Amino acid sequence: MATPQIVTLNPGELLELSVPRLHLDAAQKASELLSENHEKFHIFFNQSGFHNHIVHHLLTVYALGAPPSTIEKMYRDNTNYQRNMMQSDIAVVRELYDAGNWKKYLADEKHYHDFLTFFQQEIDEKGWEQTMQDYLFAHDERFDDLLVRMFAEQLKFLRGFLHPLIHLGFGVEFKQPAIIAEALAQAAVHQNWISQLLLGVEKAAKANRDKQSKSIVQLLDEIRADKDLRAAPHFDDGNLVRDGILKRAPEKMIHYASQFTVQPDELDEKTAEMTNAIAYFTGGAQHPPKQIKFDFYFIHCLNCTIFVPAFMKQKWLAKEDKARLLEWFVWLSLAMYASRKSPEPLMDEIRNYIPKQPANNWDSIFERARVHEDEGHAAKLIRALAHGQVISAPYEQNDTFKIKGDMWLQLGHMAIDSVEAGGNRWVRSAGFDEAWESFGPRAQL
Repeated sequence: MATPQIVTLNPGELLELSVPRLHLDAAQKASELLSENHEKFHIFFNQSGFHNHIVHHLLTVYALGAPPSTIEKMYRDNTNYQRNMMQSDIAVVRELYDAGNWKKYLADEKHYHDFLTFFQQEIDEKGWEQTMQDYLFAHDERFDDLLVRMFAEQLKFLRGFLHPLIHLGFGVEFKQPAIIAEALAQAAVHQNWISQLLLGVEKAAKANRDKQSKSIVQLLDEIRADKDLRAAPHFDDGNLVRDGILKRAPEKMIHYASQFTVQPDELDEKTAEMTNAIAYFTGGAQHPPKQIKFDFYFIHCLNCTIFVPAFMKQKWLAKEDKARLLEWFVWLSLAMYASRKSPEPLMDEIRNYIPKQPANNWDSIFERARVHEDEGHAAKLIRALAHGQVISAPYEQNDTFKIKGDMWLQLGHMAIDSVEAGGNRWVRSAGFDEAWESFGPRAQL
């Protein structure tokens, strides 16, 4: 049985996207190694706040059908640089039960294990659903703050986003209390400056609640056409959202983002729209004649899309809270798009792409993703794209759904071909010409 201390995967569990049959021996191997990771390794592999991705990697390749030997290899390949887990301080853990002491331990990675022990105890007592309800959806200042931290990064100078939310999504989708405890503790030691965006947009959106929401694609177009917003991020900014968008054009970003809202009775379609729109700007952010590459920051948005439906399916979570979570995710994704200088999505780059290993289904792409040697980003991207095809299918007649039919498979080919090409796997900040300088021209067939 899965507990806050032990990962136990059930191959019969219905996941958001997996191969048709998951095998018990693979589930057992992944469970063993994830439990070892949970006990042995810190959530950051260094003190600069770079994330341990073992949970993401192993669960993804497991869902894509990896055998035990592949799961073991991917684990061993990524353990040699991990940090050992620090011991928790029982006195600190006790203090976390006092709201007055809570704040002084936030955003400090040395207290990760203290928060982990705290949330394990809470889940042991209440269950993971009630613990999430109490600490993320209680609608008070203290726990709105923890929800904000789900969307941010650990150190002020880092450029990453969404790791705690992605981690939480894995825990919820695979129904693993230990991984949910990790995600909550991880969020607690992350920064909260993104509240300027999320809470600022939420306040502005109150004036738009009685209006028809604009589509995400329309807002992408408006953001791209705004000269002031396009000029706000600078390539050498430490963090292009915080030091670019929120420093030089916060009102404009809030203005555009606040025009996307979600009603509780439209969660399914809005979730599909979100997935399709993020795939559209992520896959289309190319720079011909340079090599096909995916933006490293955009893929974090795309890789997170698969978990939004998992949250939407939780019966214990109020529809209003589901709508809020979806809105926050879209608002951050719009800011992420703007922060990379709003590259125009080039649809012909997707439509006309010629795969290196043509196939008319996902099987061979899944196989290549399972064995690709990285920390899991590529496999997550492939799984998210395959899921996008499924969730978007009922709405493809809608003009705001730009990615349709076989374009999803095209994106899958583009993604796996690009990471297998050698050199840098990802472009970073795709709207800037400078980001593409190290990449050569694409091969001519």
